[in-house]
Amino acid sequence: MQISKHKVASIHYTLTDNSGKVLDSSEGRDPLIYIQGIGNLIPGMEEGLEGKQKGDKLNLKVSPEKGYGAKDPNMVQRVPRSAFGNAEVKKGMQFHTDHGQVVTVTEVGLSEVTVDANHPLAGVELNFAVEVVSVREATPEELDHGHVHGPGGHHH
Repeated sequence: MQISKHKVASIHYTLTDNSGKVLDSSEGRDPLIYIQGIGNLIPGMEEGLEGKQKGDKLNLKVSPEKGYGAKDPNMVQRVPRSAFGNAEVKKGMQFHTDHGQVVTVTEVGLSEVTVDANHPLAGVELNFAVEVVSVREATPEELDHGHVHGPGGHHH
């Protein structure tokens, strides 16, 4: 069976940047299981996996436009240090805004903190080494819920 829209695919992957630095991996964990064609993965991954089947191993290079998007300079802002109250603030820390958005601290000054609301992988070309572990039909319930249900069913 091939990976196509509404099929459940199970994959192992290792994600690296162009320098070869490992950014994420399923190594030592259960495989990633998702429903193809409904936006569970970044577009470049779904496109690259389309038509693959159990046992296939492949390398995918995903452009920022098909990954987490280009870095938007308008998503970088300087905010008053006082906006963080008495919280410790260091470069690399992440905070949730009042609107539920996640921002990453990129610079800490005495009176201002620079935060970036871009996804941490925005603007990064992504390299995936992938192995397809299994492919099956999605159940009607999984399609209705928009995610895969585990062994014995998913309980909400």
